Amino acid sequence: MRVPEGEVARRIAAVGAAVDHVLGERKRQISGQMGGRVVQRERRRAVWLDRQEILLEVAREGEAIAVRFVDADGKAGMRICCSRVEAGRSGLAGPIDGHVVAVQTRPIANGIRLAHQGVEVPVYVWTEAEAASAKLMPVTTAADTGKKLLCPMPGLIVSIAVTEGQEVKAGETLAVVEAMKMQNVLRAEQDGTVKKIHASAGATLAVDALILEFA
Repeated sequence: MRVPEGEVARRIAAVGAAVDHVLGERKRQISGQMGGRVVQRERRRAVWLDRQEILLEVAREGEAIAVRFVDADGKAGMRICCSRVEAGRSGLAGPIDGHVVAVQTRPIANGIRLAHQGVEVPVYVWTEAEAASAKLMPVTTAADTGKKLLCPMPGLIVSIAVTEGQEVKAGETLAVVEAMKMQNVLRAEQDGTVKKIHASAGATLAVDALILEFA
């Protein structure tokens, strides 16, 4: 799995924090809760992209969710504004600092999986205390899917760019998947040889459906 970097990482972290904030607001509006002291939500959050940590502050500002990234000295710096965040069942789309951004979302245990610009990563939004505890937990080893290309989100296979037996280089286009009217280019993470193609152009696939596998 390729962990996002730079501007893509910041956008994904901002969207993850904004979605978590909106879901938290909805939970506090559920009827039938016990009365008493008003819960004050902490602004500071530690967002993990897999195990990569990005510190930020998140709060509502009118109709938008404002995110400020925190530097190594603990000071809030660059600000990103997520306008009209609408977390749906399969994705969200909206302006982030004036740029329209579409992100595929999928719930996972204790977090959400976000896909943006061909990168898909599990995102966990913690308080600082929760992040400190999470760092003490053992890292589990996921099943080896390095020899398989799985569909990262529900969508339509626009094209398959390789053939069986073909040698490919890292970064080379393997397939194009269309979701939410956006085309996502799936690229090889490393050099290899295509063993078998399991999907074809025009097919509609569910998330994690097998597209092709390598030798």
